Amino acid sequence: MRLTTPELVERAAAHAAEARRTGRVRVLGLTGPPGAGKSTLATALVEGLALGTAVVVGMDGFHLSNAVLEARGSRDRKGAIDTFDDAGYAALIDRLADRDLEGPPVYAPEFHREIEEPVAAGTVVTDEPLVITEGNYLLAPSGAWPAARARMVEVWYVDLPEEERLRRLVARHQTFGKPRSDAEAWAGGTDQRNADLIAATRDQADLLVEWV
Repeated sequence: MRLTTPELVERAAAHAAEARRTGRVRVLGLTGPPGAGKSTLATALVEGLALGTAVVVGMDGFHLSNAVLEARGSRDRKGAIDTFDDAGYAALIDRLADRDLEGPPVYAPEFHREIEEPVAAGTVVTDEPLVITEGNYLLAPSGAWPAARARMVEVWYVDLPEEERLRRLVARHQTFGKPRSDAEAWAGGTDQRNADLIAATRDQADLLVEWV
């Protein structure tokens, strides 16, 4: 479904209003393949809503560290579904979804692309009624991912034509230091295998978003 930013903001605002009515946080999920625009949409929603309404808690904060991946021999597959702490992510989403709006702050890890590592307590959730969480595997049927998804009021699947998605993905890898040849190889290899897995979950979304 082709939707504009104001239309998506309006839908998110309805969840925030319901959270305020009940006094309990609501969690909205954004998923889709690498490069589809999940993080950009999450930022647009926060900026489109009234100040203090929403905060973004990314799934990427639960990347396993490079040291752990190297010890496991998985460093060259970073971003694959088994390179995340899915149980830790599910526990955080559970904690957020149970949170009273007047409760104490909740701290969440944040992924820093410039160092390619998660940073503990990089995000703080205070009195925002809506938590927007974005990541690749929100609709995955294995591990602890279904437990996390069960605590989300909706999960939107962000779609993008494949050619444009790959162009953006390669550009992003280059921005963070990969030479173009390496960026293309990663986007067409590791990233594409992940994208194929994510695409298989598309029909499980509450809303298919072709963002315009």
